[in-house]
Amino acid sequence: MELGSAHFLAWDEEYRHVRWGGPRSISAVEEHIPPGSRVLDAGCGNGRYLLPLSRKYDVVGTDVALNALSEARSYLGRSGQYAECAASTITALPFSDHSFDAVLCYGVLQHLFEIERVLAVEELKRVLKPSGVLFIEVFGTEDMRFGGQEVENNTFIRKGGIIYHYFTEQELVSMLRGFTQVDIKSIIAEKTFSGERHIRHHIKGTAIL
Repeated sequence: MELGSAHFLAWDEEYRHVRWGGPRSISAVEEHIPPGSRVLDAGCGNGRYLLPLSRKYDVVGTDVALNALSEARSYLGRSGQYAECAASTITALPFSDHSFDAVLCYGVLQHLFEIERVLAVEELKRVLKPSGVLFIEVFGTEDMRFGGQEVENNTFIRKGGIIYHYFTEQELVSMLRGFTQVDIKSIIAEKTFSGERHIRHHIKGTAIL
C-alpha cells in the first residue's frame, strides 16, 4: 500500500464520529520541558493534548485528518487558546531540521505500516533539537484489541481501513536507536466487560536525542 493512501485517508472519516473527551494530562512533558519551549504534537487528533500544551508552550499540532484539525481549532478557540495546526503525515513533517525542543507522539506510530514507522521516527529525530525529548506512547502486544486481519507482523487492518500495530518493548527500543537515552515501560490496566477480564496494554516513555 502506498504512503498517504487509504489508511491515512480513513482518519478523516473516523473523526466524523470521534467526540471530544476533554483534555489529557501533560504532566510528563511538564516534568522535562520548561514553559515557553517549542513543542510539536505529532498526530494531535482533535486536540486533547494540544489544548493543555498550548497553555504552557509554543506548540504546533499536525494530523492527517482535516476533520480532526478543524475540531482542534474549535476547542482551542472556545478555550481562548491558540496553537498552529498543520495538515501533514508524520512521515513527511513540514518543518526545518532541529525545530522543536520536544515532540509528543502519543497513539500514532501504532497506526502505521513498518516502513512508515521507520520513516516517522527518522522525521521525529530530524525535527528535534540536539538533546530534545520525544514523548511516546503505543499499543502493546498484550492489549485486548490485538488481532484481526493481519497484514504485517502484529499489524492488523480494521474497519474503514485503519491500521493497528502492537509493539513489544524490545521492538520500540530498537526503533528508537539513534536516541542517546530511551526510558520506556509497559502500562497494564485491567478492564471488565460483561463480567470478563480484559487487558489494556500501552508502552510509554521518553527518548532523548
